[in-house]
Amino acid sequence: MPKMNRRQFLAGSMLFAAPTMLGLAGCGSSSDDASEEETFTFKHGFDLDYRPYSYIDDNGENAGFDVEMAQAVCDYYGWTYEAVPFNWDAKDAELNAGSCDCIWSGFTLNGREDDYLWSEPYSDNTQMIMVKKDSGIATLADLAGKKVGVQTATSAYDLLNDEEGQKELMDTFASLEVYDTYTTAITDLNAGAVDALAIDVTRANEALAKDDGLMVLDEELGSEVYAIGFRKEDTELCEQVNAALEALAADGTVDTIAQNYPEIADYITLGK
Repeated sequence: MPKMNRRQFLAGSMLFAAPTMLGLAGCGSSSDDASEEETFTFKHGFDLDYRPYSYIDDNGENAGFDVEMAQAVCDYYGWTYEAVPFNWDAKDAELNAGSCDCIWSGFTLNGREDDYLWSEPYSDNTQMIMVKKDSGIATLADLAGKKVGVQTATSAYDLLNDEEGQKELMDTFASLEVYDTYTTAITDLNAGAVDALAIDVTRANEALAKDDGLMVLDEELGSEVYAIGFRKEDTELCEQVNAALEALAADGTVDTIAQNYPEIADYITLGK
C-alpha cells in the first residue's frame, strides 16, 4: 500500500470534519455552506517527574523528550496540545477517567502488553551495571560476593528480583542494597559502601557525564522498550499518532528533539 501523505491522511481522519465540494453546484450551494474544521485537543498524560522523558522544570514549564514529541505530533496535525501531568501512580485513573488520551512518559510496554493499546515502541531502555573504574569488576560474573545497590521500584530492581529475569545473578551477590534514590546510591558507590549499582542506562549516562571515575559494564542486565499506552478502544487515535511519529522521524524532527536530551538520544528507535 502506498504511503499516504499528510493531506491524504487528514482527509481520511474521522477527527476532522473535512468540507466537501462534491455536488454543491447541482444543489445550488456555495462554499460558504462548508463547515469549518473542528480542532481536536490532544490531552497528553505524563509523569510530572521522570527526567529526561517528561517533567515539570524549575520554571514550572512542561519539559522532556516525550513532551516535545507530543507537541510535535499536535503541530503536525494542527491539534491543540493539552498537558496533563500527574503522579505516576495515578496514571490509570487519569486515563480511564478520560482526563488524558494516552500515557506517554517513558512507559514500559514489556509485561503490560495486554493492558493497553500500544503505539509502536520509540525508545529502548537498558539496565546496566555501573562501577568505579578501579573496582576490578569487568563482567557480570565478577559481581559474585559483591555488594550491589539499586533504587527501589525501578526496572532494574524488578529485574533482579524476577525469577525469569536476573534473580539467579542476584543470588550470587553478597547483598542487594536498596536505595530510595540513585543520587544516594551513587554517593555510596563512590564511597565504597557498595561495589556496583544496577541502574537504567539513561540515569547512568547522566552520572557518567559528571564523574569520569565511573563506568558501565559491557554486558547488559536486560532491556525493555518504551511506547505510548492508549485505551484499547482508541484505535484510530493510536494509528494517527503512529503515522505522525513515522513522518516526524522521516523529516528529521525526532533527531532534532533527541539532541536536546543527549543522555537518551542513542536509545531513541524511531526511524531506525
